[in-house]
Amino acid sequence: MLPVIRRHRATDGAASLEVFLAAIRTTAAADYSAEQIQAWASPDIGVEAWTAKRMVGNTAVASIEGVVVGFADVDHEGYIDMLFVHPSSGRRGVAAALLAWIETEAARLGATSLLTHASITARPFFGSNGFVVVEERQPIIRGVALQNYAMRRSLWHLAT
Repeated sequence: MLPVIRRHRATDGAASLEVFLAAIRTTAAADYSAEQIQAWASPDIGVEAWTAKRMVGNTAVASIEGVVVGFADVDHEGYIDMLFVHPSSGRRGVAAALLAWIETEAARLGATSLLTHASITARPFFGSNGFVVVEERQPIIRGVALQNYAMRRSLWHLAT
């Protein structure tokens, strides 16, 4: 079953936070240390603040049979801050559907390219979708260094 993509609602906050935490603690755990996972998916992330951030950002959720299984955002410059899929829904087209929404939304907002800071885990997905690494990064989150990659892709194909 294909996911349904729609705007993030205030009532989606707890579900999208659960997707974020599960994706990091389960899927990304293969590529990052326990200390890195703890810093990235901190138990200190509050659902209220999380929801408020999703509501002021340009965030969409992916749902299957009414259950939120992924989410993503994009801004007017084409920056993708987050694209996460619950581990139980991996390899079911959720990330691809969210990326399709991102492409359309970014083009609608006037962006000409997409940029993300992809985790080690997400790098293959973005690479297989035409993104190229422009920089290897070592951001510090809660005092812990994590490796990720600045990756960019043009939106030229949507301009036709």
